Amino acid sequence: MKNLVIIAHDPSPNTQTMVQAVLEGAGDAAIDGVSSRHVRPLDAGPDDVLQADAVIFGTTENLGYMSGALKDFFDRCFYELLDKTDAMPFAVFIRAGKDGTGTRRAIESICGGLNWKQAQEPLICRGDWDDAFLDQCRELGMTMAAGLEAGAF
Repeated sequence: MKNLVIIAHDPSPNTQTMVQAVLEGAGDAAIDGVSSRHVRPLDAGPDDVLQADAVIFGTTENLGYMSGALKDFFDRCFYELLDKTDAMPFAVFIRAGKDGTGTRRAIESICGGLNWKQAQEPLICRGDWDDAFLDQCRELGMTMAAGLEAGAF
């Protein structure tokens, strides 16, 4: 059984619904070789990643950057993960009111420093709330879990 961890900051009902959609996608009935779970960044530690085969990060865009909670996770865990998780597949979803590119760049930079491998393009849900974000989140979770199960990364 492969393990997928979703480390996502979900401070609002909308972002909580997005996390649930990612979990639903990852738990699709067609995928039986992957278990997934959500851990909030302030509760997550290096062991959550060390026990995983892939990671999905989720965050709100705050002042053009990732949430403080996700940044705290990276600050606390970076050196514990360095050289122990090379080539870890990861994906990202961002709830961005405006742009999301600063958030994307920051996460990609940190994950690049860890020598992780981006498994798919970041999902940036921009602008006013749109229920289509939930379908996109389900697809992200399903694609990541299916790729993990198939050994694509």
